[in-house]
Amino acid sequence: LAPETLRLTNLGGLEPGSPVNVERASEVGGRNSGHFVQGHVDCTGTIADKWVDGDSLFVRLKAPPKAMKYIVPKGFVALDGTSLTVCEVNRDEGWFTFMLVEYTQKKIVIPGKEVGEEVNIEVDVLGKYADAAGEGVRE
Repeated sequence: LAPETLRLTNLGGLEPGSPVNVERASEVGGRNSGHFVQGHVDCTGTIADKWVDGDSLFVRLKAPPKAMKYIVPKGFVALDGTSLTVCEVNRDEGWFTFMLVEYTQKKIVIPGKEVGEEVNIEVDVLGKYADAAGEGVRE
C-alpha cells in the first residue's frame, strides 16, 4: 500500500485476511444512484455507538472537523468504501449517524465492527469542489 493510503486509512492496522469492501468503478455513462464515490479516503472516524431499531442498524460515528464540515443530513458519505446516507449530524460534538437496512448489513463490513473501531471516511467530492469554488468569493 502507498504511504498516503496508510496515513489516511485504517488499512495499516488490518490483519491478513481481514474483510474489506472492494467495489468496481462505475462506467462513464453507466447507472449512478446519485452518490459519487472515488475511493480516495479523506480520514478515519471512530464508531461511538451502535443500536438496533427494528431490522435496521444505526451507527454513530465520531469524525474529525475536516470531515464534519462536509457531512450534512440526508447527504452522502462513503464509509469503508460503501456509499451511505447520513441521518443526523452534530457538529458541536463532532459526530453523525447513519442507518443500515437489513440487506446492506449482510453485504458490508461495518456491522461486524465494534464501538471504538476505526472506519475510513470519504466525504462528498461535490461538497469539496463547492467549498473550494466558494473560497474565492469569501476572500
